[in-house]
Amino acid sequence: MANESKKDFNAMLHDSKDMPKIQTVTDPKTIEKYGGTRMYFAPPIDYDKIMRRIPYGKVVTVGGIREHFAKRNGADFTEPITAGIFVSIAAWASYQRDHTPTPYWRTLKANGELNAKFPGGIEAQKRLLEEEGHTVIQKGRTTIRYFVKDYEQALFVLE
Repeated sequence: MANESKKDFNAMLHDSKDMPKIQTVTDPKTIEKYGGTRMYFAPPIDYDKIMRRIPYGKVVTVGGIREHFAKRNGADFTEPITAGIFVSIAAWASYQRDHTPTPYWRTLKANGELNAKFPGGIEAQKRLLEEEGHTVIQKGRTTIRYFVKDYEQALFVLE
């Protein structure tokens, strides 16, 4: 995201944009990729509510949150683009608040990857995760990425 200091992320967090809703997908490539036609859209505040539930020392992936929403709402999958955007909005909204923080650093991208779009970037997320006992490793030669080592063992199961 750009110009974070000029945006009111808490207002964005509470703007439902006519969500939740389920949309029927007809594109064959999308149906094949995600395994169905029923695509769920969750409002931004729902991502924040889930992210708040992740306890100290545990982590969740954006994909795990998406699976949870789809299952809970009778959909085949949750729309991936808005999921990534809304997770970032929840992180920045928490960063802008003086009270009731959301532990956004516990939400990882696929395969345990850290999120450069969170407040403070990868370095801040890395520091916060290491303070909770996680080990962060670097992978890649040309494109360097950071991952929580053995993140599967620390995954929080959403119900």
